Amino acid sequence: MFTLAEVASLNDIQPTYRILKPWWDVFMDYLAVVMLMVAIFAGTMQLTKDQVVCLPVLQSTVNSKAQPGTSGKADFTTVETTTGQKEQKDSSGRKTNLDFQQYVFVNQMCYHLALPWYSKYFPYLVLIHTIILIVSSNFWFKYPKTCSKIEHFVSILGKCFESPWTTKALSETACEDSEENKQRLTGAQSLPKYVSTSSDEGSPSASTPMITKSGFKFSADKPMIEVPSVTILDKKDGEQAKALFEKVRKFRAHVEDSDLIYKLYVGQTVIKTVKFIFILCYTANFVNTISFEHICNPKVEHLIGYTQFECTHNMAYMLKKLLISYISLICVYGFICLYTLFWLFRIPLKEYSFEKVREESSFSDIPDVKNDFAFLLHMVDQYDQLYSKRFGVFLSEVSENKLREISLNHEWTFEKLRQHVSRNAQDKQELHLFMLSGVPDAVFDLTDLDVLKLELIPEAKIPAKISQMTNLQELHLCHCPAKVEQTAFSFLRDHLRCLHVKFTDVAEIPAWVYLLKNLRELYLIGNLNSENNKMIGLESLRELRHLKILNVKSNLTKIPPNITDVAPHLTKLVIHNDGTKLVVLNSLKKMTNVAELELQNCELERIPHAIFSLSNLQELDLKSNSIRTIEEIISFQHLKRLTCLKLWHNKIVNIPSSITHIKNLESLYLSNNKLESLPAAVFSLQKLRCLDVSYNSIALIPVEIGLLQNLQHFHITGNKVDVLPKQLFKCVKLRTLSLGQNCITSIPDKISQLVQLTHLELKGNCLDRLPATLGQCQLLRKSGLVVEDHLFDALPSEVKEVLNQDTSIPFANGI
Repeated sequence: MFTLAEVASLNDIQPTYRILKPWWDVFMDYLAVVMLMVAIFAGTMQLTKDQVVCLPVLQSTVNSKAQPGTSGKADFTTVETTTGQKEQKDSSGRKTNLDFQQYVFVNQMCYHLALPWYSKYFPYLVLIHTIILIVSSNFWFKYPKTCSKIEHFVSILGKCFESPWTTKALSETACEDSEENKQRLTGAQSLPKYVSTSSDEGSPSASTPMITKSGFKFSADKPMIEVPSVTILDKKDGEQAKALFEKVRKFRAHVEDSDLIYKLYVGQTVIKTVKFIFILCYTANFVNTISFEHICNPKVEHLIGYTQFECTHNMAYMLKKLLISYISLICVYGFICLYTLFWLFRIPLKEYSFEKVREESSFSDIPDVKNDFAFLLHMVDQYDQLYSKRFGVFLSEVSENKLREISLNHEWTFEKLRQHVSRNAQDKQELHLFMLSGVPDAVFDLTDLDVLKLELIPEAKIPAKISQMTNLQELHLCHCPAKVEQTAFSFLRDHLRCLHVKFTDVAEIPAWVYLLKNLRELYLIGNLNSENNKMIGLESLRELRHLKILNVKSNLTKIPPNITDVAPHLTKLVIHNDGTKLVVLNSLKKMTNVAELELQNCELERIPHAIFSLSNLQELDLKSNSIRTIEEIISFQHLKRLTCLKLWHNKIVNIPSSITHIKNLESLYLSNNKLESLPAAVFSLQKLRCLDVSYNSIALIPVEIGLLQNLQHFHITGNKVDVLPKQLFKCVKLRTLSLGQNCITSIPDKISQLVQLTHLELKGNCLDRLPATLGQCQLLRKSGLVVEDHLFDALPSEVKEVLNQDTSIPFANGI
């Protein structure tokens, strides 16, 4: 038998899934219970009461008249039966004493022979049919592929219905509607507007290779309304609501990809309908077979003496009434099944629209759903449409963003933000916000902030309160397509001087960036090439009239044409490619005022000829390219102002003698190349102050180095030098001397002539000792001496004392 706990668990199904049981399913469940009672009642009667009672039918009556010779008295004879029992018969031959056991035997025989099968098994058939119908009605609640989804849905739906955020969000909607009506009646037009950055106002499509816009639009369709304090949630409720948004998002993605629940429900409804038709058809044929009288021929005449019996089915009347009742119930059940099928196919249940909810609330972004998600919501609507309305709040991104904003402001207070403010390398107050749901309102109360960094904040909004930050001049947007209000944009346009934008696709660059007319520095990091035809997707930079520095770190194949819009104003252009070959450089000729040019990692094989037209160029950096020869360096003689040339991290084998034509060159960087020697022409550059030839294959420092009387920084680390020429120490202005990782065996005592030396690198050589004359380098200290510890320890104590002097006055240089 079933235990009480098992029966109780079956009873729990109804409260759990009641919201998914429409009225027809509930009604069919009750009908199934009544049919079950009919089956149990009929079966009980058959088991507890007599089934059939049979009496013999006489074959032919014996002549009842007296035979001749009788005196009118009955003549009795004694007959011995085959069983040896003597029975008395009257004169007519009628048996007068049939044994009880024989009657029982005949009743049992005739129950199986004479009684129709339907009369015997009707209660059990009803029981089986009812069980099948019950299982069919609840199969979708138990099937593993559907019950898990249904359990999650019911759980989430209940939590969404009872969540405090649902009530507060709907209350907020009512407040917003009333405020909007009030503003509409009064005709208020002074509220802040947003600068639109939506995709329908200019975001590039996949099929548009070149973005061209005639202008930028500012949207003011929906003014910012101050929401009353009804939206304030405690921290626990806010966290629960955020978790619900995440659960709803994942559940939707999981359920919308299939329609298994819908198909299973339709399938079980079809099965019940077919079952109803089957039961009705065969039951109607057998209803008349349940009869009170039956004729039985058991064929046991040799035992009983009779061939035919007349039997009565005692329960025939009651069973027939129960069968009629069962047929009536199954007819009602069938009509409900037909109605269910009509409902299933009358409307598209695999689509669900929240149109009414969108009309009644401010959450106009609630998406329509499909497949099993839509079907479950249609089923819930049969219970109460309020469930779907409250559930829709958790499908709205607007609602989620409002919740995030409230939680964000609750968590990031002014005091907490103040603790995250730091000093950067330029001694400016900087605040870095990373992976937040938005920008906290308290940020704009930090009026003394100089630098604001926003990283991975997709819903960043800059309100009018930013106008309070009068010291703000630098803004970083890292994967953060921030939206700004009109007042905030006006402030940024007039006050912002430096902007860093890091993006994945050019469409992520906010449109208002191209309108910051007072911007001085712009740093762009991201993909600027379109996949279709490698055209550049930058907006026009024509409005950036005061732009001086443009730094682009991308994968360009050509200089963006739009950069030429600001070419006359630029003084510094930096292009860092990711290894993509920069082919077209003709646009450089228009940048006549560029003083600093960096083309790094652009796979250049030669020095671009377009550079020779930049008459105002002072510094050229061609780091990390594939340059092998620099014969074109002779053309640099036309660049009268060129003072710094950086050709490091290339594949240069030799330096041409034509380098002598760059008379004004002060810094030359040739590290990380393939140089094997230094030509004398290099040492004819009398104005050279910095020479870096580190990490090459140079074996000898030419004696001509003594000609560089203005040399202050000399780096030859990572080469094959074994001897230091004495002419090197004639460069008395040397401040930095890097000789590490060579083959030097000794340091001449003449190093004492370098009285301005502050940094000396000797580590990685073959030195046995250091000269004691190091102590005569007045500005050299231990912190500037890079050498093995044992060599330093071998110095005389008085030399070490001199080199350690800086430790005793740590603040002397800072006062």
